[in-house]
Amino acid sequence: MRIPLPMDAAPELVIDTANDDERMWMPLSENVAIRPLMLNVVQGSWVNLIRAKAGGIVSRHRHPAPVIGHTLEGAWGYLEHDWVATKGTFIFEPAGETHTLVVDPTVGHMTTLFHNMGPLLYVDENGKQIGYEDVFTRIEKFRAYYGSNGLGEGFVESLIR
Repeated sequence: MRIPLPMDAAPELVIDTANDDERMWMPLSENVAIRPLMLNVVQGSWVNLIRAKAGGIVSRHRHPAPVIGHTLEGAWGYLEHDWVATKGTFIFEPAGETHTLVVDPTVGHMTTLFHNMGPLLYVDENGKQIGYEDVFTRIEKFRAYYGSNGLGEGFVESLIR
């Protein structure tokens, strides 16, 4: 027996990424791509997969809100820390954390699930903010990307809650 959701509840979101169409992965740089799973416009958060190959790097940024990560495959770390995340590693990043993500060159790839609970603030080598990204700028970029690659701008709508 199914018990109905409350009238104003958002629908559940169930995504099987095992057979993803490559077009769902938006390139961030030459060796890094991102696959959105949920874009939460009420709380300003998002959940995504990041996939990177050897030489993959994600620009230096600061988190004003926590981030939770779980490494699904490969290995990676932050230039600013001495640990390496491998398959199965759970990461909690407190608000205020600043880092530059890099793929471990001895492994050469990684896929990690991240839950960003707020924006990314891009910073220079002195920690000065030079840009930002939030759930709304992400949605705009995904709409444009999916609109240009044949999936259609509407594809991202199914991920918004």
